[in-house]
Amino acid sequence: MYINFSQETLLARPIAGGACAVANLDDKREVIPPVNGHDCGIMCLMRVVNTPNSNIIRKRNKALGVPELIAIALGGMVGGGIFTILGISVAMIGVFTPLAIILGGIIASLAAYSYIKLGVYYKDEGATYSFYKKTFPGSPFAASLIGWWVIFGYISTMALYAYTFASYAISGFAFADSEWVRKLVAGAVILVFTLINVWSVKGMGKIEDIMVYTKLLILIIISFVLINNSNTTLPVLLENTEVTGILPILIVASLTFVAYEGFQLVINAVNEMEYPERNIPTAIYSAIALAILIYVVISIGAILAIPFEDIIQNEEYALAAGAGDVIGSWGTNLVILGALLATSSAISGTVFGASRQMSVIAKDGYLPEILSRRINQIPVYAIISMAICAFLLVLAGSLQLILEFGSVTFLLVSALMAYANHKVRGLTRSSSLITILALVGLIFGTVLILYYEFTNQPQQLVFIGGLYILLTLGSWLYSRGKSSD
Repeated sequence: MYINFSQETLLARPIAGGACAVANLDDKREVIPPVNGHDCGIMCLMRVVNTPNSNIIRKRNKALGVPELIAIALGGMVGGGIFTILGISVAMIGVFTPLAIILGGIIASLAAYSYIKLGVYYKDEGATYSFYKKTFPGSPFAASLIGWWVIFGYISTMALYAYTFASYAISGFAFADSEWVRKLVAGAVILVFTLINVWSVKGMGKIEDIMVYTKLLILIIISFVLINNSNTTLPVLLENTEVTGILPILIVASLTFVAYEGFQLVINAVNEMEYPERNIPTAIYSAIALAILIYVVISIGAILAIPFEDIIQNEEYALAAGAGDVIGSWGTNLVILGALLATSSAISGTVFGASRQMSVIAKDGYLPEILSRRINQIPVYAIISMAICAFLLVLAGSLQLILEFGSVTFLLVSALMAYANHKVRGLTRSSSLITILALVGLIFGTVLILYYEFTNQPQQLVFIGGLYILLTLGSWLYSRGKSSD
């Protein structure tokens, strides 16, 4: 029999044994066994999930479960987190670094609320871009613009993680201060994880599991070793520290937002995950909570055990340099290993999630069509193009510039997601209070970073502004002539 079901056509055909074969218009088939001994018919439709804008039939035995999804999110967060922001944060606010990290985590949790609500409602691997496009179907330029912004935001984080990886990888050698060696090593690690992601989804997931959970163990060891070898206490540090205004703390909290942005990558894997309604919120909230805990414990250990001047002087590989002075060469090697695992998993997780979003955007015509093509369901051309752009950004920018561009981009994009979720809050069953609070906090964070750049490093603000002009121009060119969906 053939049944027209809700907004999409569902074909249900009886087969042997009272089971039925079900397919949607994309011809994705699943055999559904008899229900409580009843033959195929209306009973088989009880097994179908009927939610707006979702795939009617979801394959079983998906490649990614909760451990892999948490690993992808943590891989995108922890890699660029403490190893990237510690030196910059200590230079700006010293002992108040853990407080800023907690505030950054709170902002990230508020932002995650809208991503989760929209992700569960739409179930689209295009994530940020697709959510905005479907929420505002009459604005092709807006959809194109947010697509370009978020993709290049991910590219900037890939560059950030690769740059940090290279800084730690060469930190023990005589050429540790060579900028060109650092950039070549960064390019090499981007290449390695590009090849891994092109190879296999399941292979990437298992490698990500190993890297992420190994690095978490190493980071825990580092934290407790540093705390155990501390030469002061937090009350003593606070006593001997001049009072820091709330504004610098809030600026650093805004800058740390890029260290949490990896949680969005979970939604890009919706087609490869089991039970998205349950696993998306579980994976994202778990990953953010773990990231906050890891960042806070490590930052406390670092400021208690390592002199501030050492952290600031070696900000690109602050933990490795400081750990060597405190606990010897084995401590340095352990920190370096943790940093390499952390940044590697961050690159891999970012490539995985963002390439799928890039493929969806290209399929809609807002990026070159070749980027939408897939080989064995893997967006190979999108992965390669992201790797090339990330390496070019490594060649063009510094650690702090890449960090600030990434933070501004994801604050802006997350604010737009909060706005989109507020617009359809009735459909996503979202709280108006939380969405408005997130929107205000994210916009305020963006303004703080721009203010800091304007007053301290206006030349970097010009560079960041120039990138946004290019991205906006590109998105406008690709949105011309597009009809509203």
